[in-house]
Amino acid sequence: MAMRGIYTSVNDIRKRVFAEVARLSYDYKDGDLSQMELIPYRVIPGEVSTYRESVFLERAIVKERMRLAMGLNLRSASEHAPVSTGAEECVKPEKYYQPPLINIIKFACHKCPDNVMKVTDACQCCLAHPCREVCPKNAISFVNGRSVIDTDKCVKCGKCMSACPYGAILKMERPCAKACGMKAIGSDEYGRADIDQDKCVSCGMCLANCPFGAIADKAQIFQTIQAIKSDTPVYAAIAPAIAGQFGPELTTGKMRPALQALGFTDVVEVAIGADLCTIEEAKDFAEEVMGVSTSETAAADDNCATENGASGREQPKKLPFMATSCCPAWSMMAKKLFPKYADCISMALTPMVLTGRLIKKQHPGCKVAFIGPCAAKKLEAGRRTIRSDIDFVLTFEELMGMFEAKDVDFSSLEEQELPQAASADGRGFAVSGGVAEAVVNCIGELYPDLEVKTERAEGLDNCRKLLSLAKAGKYNGYLLEGMACPGGCVAGAGTRQPIAKSAAAVGQIKKKTTAKGALESSYKGMLEDLEERKILAAPQD
Repeated sequence: MAMRGIYTSVNDIRKRVFAEVARLSYDYKDGDLSQMELIPYRVIPGEVSTYRESVFLERAIVKERMRLAMGLNLRSASEHAPVSTGAEECVKPEKYYQPPLINIIKFACHKCPDNVMKVTDACQCCLAHPCREVCPKNAISFVNGRSVIDTDKCVKCGKCMSACPYGAILKMERPCAKACGMKAIGSDEYGRADIDQDKCVSCGMCLANCPFGAIADKAQIFQTIQAIKSDTPVYAAIAPAIAGQFGPELTTGKMRPALQALGFTDVVEVAIGADLCTIEEAKDFAEEVMGVSTSETAAADDNCATENGASGREQPKKLPFMATSCCPAWSMMAKKLFPKYADCISMALTPMVLTGRLIKKQHPGCKVAFIGPCAAKKLEAGRRTIRSDIDFVLTFEELMGMFEAKDVDFSSLEEQELPQAASADGRGFAVSGGVAEAVVNCIGELYPDLEVKTERAEGLDNCRKLLSLAKAGKYNGYLLEGMACPGGCVAGAGTRQPIAKSAAAVGQIKKKTTAKGALESSYKGMLEDLEERKILAAPQD
């Protein structure tokens, strides 16, 4: 995770590719996509490569980046065809992501060594030889004043690394594989990284941690702009993690005019959907885990308002614990690895989907583009039961490409406060721990006598451990929060700022928010308007 928050040449190339695809879409007319052939030469100009050993290789990689950014499938080095081949599919604004979402551009992969113990130049061939003494397989010898590890004998236990007083022995791990909490990345027959799509949950951590920029996800930049150019209103639904993502000049108050400059009709905060999600999860937890009836009828029949203000009646508990639902990579991981506990994942729809339903109820016939930090949201939006709620998903990186394409000057924009009255807790969903905090606060308001125990994990490795302990019964009666990205949504694969800086920006927004909890949100009445709770809890295929 060492690269996160550092602006590198990989980020720069990605931004330029996104900007060029956005320009292509804004300029597109009459079926002419011939400009695609020129884009690699604009992104990688001149005759000498800056980044790799060959300018031709770099342009070939850019071509595949372009295709992925337009939602097209990746091609191998053995395929010979113009970059625009099949690009007419992109013109369809209803085009959804076709799996796989996360792709490895094979000829960009560095074939990094994986799980190898390596002796560095720091080795002093010291008299004590502690590395040799602790090796359980006698895999270490000394040649020409240097420790040498016999890779055929080595079992990668790491004891030599721990014992070396100079720190001269390293364990080399492929960065993408190290970042993958699903253990979905191995090697192909040529030693290049390879993704097991049956294990992958599209969290994008491999993408964010590959120092060679060999991994990329598909995008809907082209399709979103085509919809904007049509007569159909397109609303931007912005995730809470957007705080501070575009630097100090693009404040929250300037977000609305900035997005309208791109052609969006208006802007809605996904934090209002987070408030709705909070209320749903609070009620579900009280009912399914704590055994409290949340129906108004039961409360009225039993006259069960207690002296301390709690309401609800005891009923049989159905679930040993409940896990939050808002992170799609976390919930997908849970269902893949712990299928017997799939029912323990909250059935409440995610903030993205709830916000999409709210927008489409208020503006029938419109389209909704979710703008957030997450790669996995792209797959969530493509689910059969969700497609009618969210039409497009863009990351903050991709949105920056659109700002570049339209030359939007943030400093010239006027401040306009967003009209939505989301709560501080809803805006706090962006940071690890924020979802559980919001639900606990809401339960405290609705059922003051309930004591809620919580546990959380960030990063899929830790999430897996959390659910393993829950399976063993350690967290019975708990509310569990899982976040695939270490740090929460502010650390998503599509973010632009350092994680700590982004978390601080979210904290500042929360402090300025008048409504503190979900029950203070002016949109909580939408729970009834959205056709009863059974519709809010629609199955997600």
